[in-house]
Amino acid sequence: MNHLHIINGDATLNGFNQTGLDGDVLVWREVFSEGPLAVTLDAEFWSKRAEFVAQTFKDAPGNYQEMILQELEKLSEPYDDITLWFEFDLHCQVNLLGIMQLLQQHVDLSVPQIYLVCPDDFPDVTNFKGMGQLNGEQLESLYDNRLHLTDYDFTLATEAWQKYITGNVHELQQWIDENPFWGSMHLLKPALQAHVKRLQQNEDGLGYIEQKLLQLYKNGISSRAAVFEAFSNELPIYGMGDAEVDAYLNRLINKGLIALE
Repeated sequence: MNHLHIINGDATLNGFNQTGLDGDVLVWREVFSEGPLAVTLDAEFWSKRAEFVAQTFKDAPGNYQEMILQELEKLSEPYDDITLWFEFDLHCQVNLLGIMQLLQQHVDLSVPQIYLVCPDDFPDVTNFKGMGQLNGEQLESLYDNRLHLTDYDFTLATEAWQKYITGNVHELQQWIDENPFWGSMHLLKPALQAHVKRLQQNEDGLGYIEQKLLQLYKNGISSRAAVFEAFSNELPIYGMGDAEVDAYLNRLINKGLIALE
């Protein structure tokens, strides 16, 4: 059988390479929790994403082709089963929604079986933040308990994706409240609720993330490295890497609200 493992980010790759699991690996390096999205993931969509990533994260434009688009070419190969390795946080859950849209739009899903590995904790691992903390043996144990994604899960993912990309906080919250069953997407609801909170602004026009970062700064945390660590520990539900937090910090700097060391 031909197997494909789609892993969210390079952090998990080292541990995964220690496993005895067969198959090809596609490393998903996009950050769909930030920037422009669309219903259809076509050539125009990827062009806009490449531009956004290069500008926001100060990355060379050519890197997007190599690090992201070339990886996606693996989806053109025939596979008997595909396992998605994504975590509980908003960063991972939105990426998961995106890859499920991509699979529906570009892969004949009548052929491969699709599975999900999606932990929000692990025995004896304190302050669990992601599968990058796990070794090969631990990752194999997660694989043994992977969830089979059904048509319902893909329908749910499509609805969630469409609600997410509109950016309408009231419509998204209503959809969350009215959805009675989350299938195998059992960690999607808390991630989307965190996104609803993120969309709301205070009287100064600051979103929830900016408010939290400003609070950390006012509490005396004034170096970027210290802010990165404090934010990650306080709000792991967002799953934001340093580059993502940095983009929010730069907005606060440009508004004259903080001045980091």
